[in-house]
Amino acid sequence: MAKKLIAALTDSTVFLREWMVNPQRTGSVAPSSPKLGAAMARWLPRDPESFVLELGPGTGAVTGALIKRGLREDRLIAIEHNANLAKHLRKRFPRAHIIAGDAWELDRLLNDLPEPVTSVGAVISSLPLLNFPKEKAEELVEKIRAVLDPRGRYVQYTYRIGKDRTRGSTDFRMIASQIVWLNFPPARVSVFQK
Repeated sequence: MAKKLIAALTDSTVFLREWMVNPQRTGSVAPSSPKLGAAMARWLPRDPESFVLELGPGTGAVTGALIKRGLREDRLIAIEHNANLAKHLRKRFPRAHIIAGDAWELDRLLNDLPEPVTSVGAVISSLPLLNFPKEKAEELVEKIRAVLDPRGRYVQYTYRIGKDRTRGSTDFRMIASQIVWLNFPPARVSVFQK
């Protein structure tokens, strides 16, 4: 129990420090709660061989929930823009493919892996899309759509809980939406399918 508490405090300290450096890019003052992580992780692909792409993993709160839900660490590809957070993630999840880079270059980054990945079963995004211009968000979601398997799922959360659709999601079919009240701040998890 003490180990879990120390890990949570460390993650929160790292997250807060990085938020203070660049609040627009970080998007929140605290890591995602276990309830939010679990709400996102329940949409993992059924095929255990599928890759899962996580965008904006931060300190790994959602990443940990994905692993706990059964995702094999070696099937996880995470793109984190902040080099300090990416370094932190590599220590926590040594078998995962942690990339320090820009999510908007996900197609190139997936192709540059030692064994290039051309498609994924799910994209789990913690990126603060509302902090970016609409055109920029739509550009990213178009790349997400291109990399998803034919029935792949795109899972995105937002702090705008009154709105069901996230930016750029019009070319997807919404299959679920849930508000996670036990998060700071409360968040809406939206699930889309090609």
